[in-house]
Amino acid sequence: MREVAVIGMGQTPINEHWNVSLRELAAQALHNAAFDAGIERPDALYVANMLATRLSNQAHLGALIADHARWRGIEATTIEAACASGGMAFQMGVRAIASGMVDVVAVCGVEKMTDETTSSITSGLATASDADYEGAHGASFVALNALIMRRYMHEYKVPHEPFGAFSINAHKNAANNPNAMFRRPITQAVYNRAPMIADPINLYDSSPICDGASALILAPLDMARSMGKPIIRVLGSATATDTIGLADRANPLALEAATNSAEKAFQQAKINRDSIDLFEVHDAFSIMAALSLEATGFAERGCAVFQARDGDFAIDGRLPISTMGGLKGRGHPVGATGVYELVDLVTQLRGMAGENQVKDATIGMTQNIGGTGATIVTHILGREA
Repeated sequence: MREVAVIGMGQTPINEHWNVSLRELAAQALHNAAFDAGIERPDALYVANMLATRLSNQAHLGALIADHARWRGIEATTIEAACASGGMAFQMGVRAIASGMVDVVAVCGVEKMTDETTSSITSGLATASDADYEGAHGASFVALNALIMRRYMHEYKVPHEPFGAFSINAHKNAANNPNAMFRRPITQAVYNRAPMIADPINLYDSSPICDGASALILAPLDMARSMGKPIIRVLGSATATDTIGLADRANPLALEAATNSAEKAFQQAKINRDSIDLFEVHDAFSIMAALSLEATGFAERGCAVFQARDGDFAIDGRLPISTMGGLKGRGHPVGATGVYELVDLVTQLRGMAGENQVKDATIGMTQNIGGTGATIVTHILGREA
């Protein structure tokens, strides 16, 4: 098995891109990544997407985007794992290179959500849950997360206000990210006044509907070492699954797939969690940030919200999270999110994060969550000295 490195990255700003098509967004991100890597075309392309068949009436994205990127003829396919699609596509790229079957892989996450009505988008997002036992009874995705958050507040006697620390941190970091959707800090008072979407989830507990594309170029480590650029190695890449329905889980507050995928990734990387300098969490909802931190051992059960309030997860804290704004501040174009997380991590490890730079960052982790935790992908990357 060959070792794998990231040699290029690219992205589009996350926003409401009404005048730009899905294929154009993807091609922009891919061309930016290819230029950064110094390549003309990859051997293979893995496209991460969740909603194109429903919201854009478009399947067969691999061939579509390869053609539009002027890479006609290469191997190309689409990867779907709900909101974890981006993380899964990256893992497929890593495996393809590690196997020796290809030498250069492009991974692209793209999502076009804002051209449709809110009801259509809500219906599409609900397909990440159990259609027969959750969706059929009218449970939207935000409603399912509200159930989890309400249970957390009851189980651990946590009031709503401390959850605001996750949103405040994300918006503060997004303010310094030119590609983020929300570049304005918020205060605790603003969070407290926010309207409820699905009690107890308010407007600032939930990530936005948006469009965007992000991309990475992967190559064997030996090739990367010959290119004269910072070497960002893939140290660990692991996926685990859980039940798709909340009611089927022994404990809906224990993201078992997060625990399992993280442990596998730590074993692959031959490190423990104390070696992690930053963590790009999947904060689609505030409650998911808390559960992810607790499931991976960075916080005690029921304590993550208070550690966030105390600054443990700020840029200068014990474990910086959402360093470029996360899903809440940067935005959450669902199928692309896992790749955006990895682009943010590579930005940090290259020392290019500007005012948001985590000091002496050498090893970082991302976690990409599909559904309410049915599929979770954990990646660990490190900068070679």
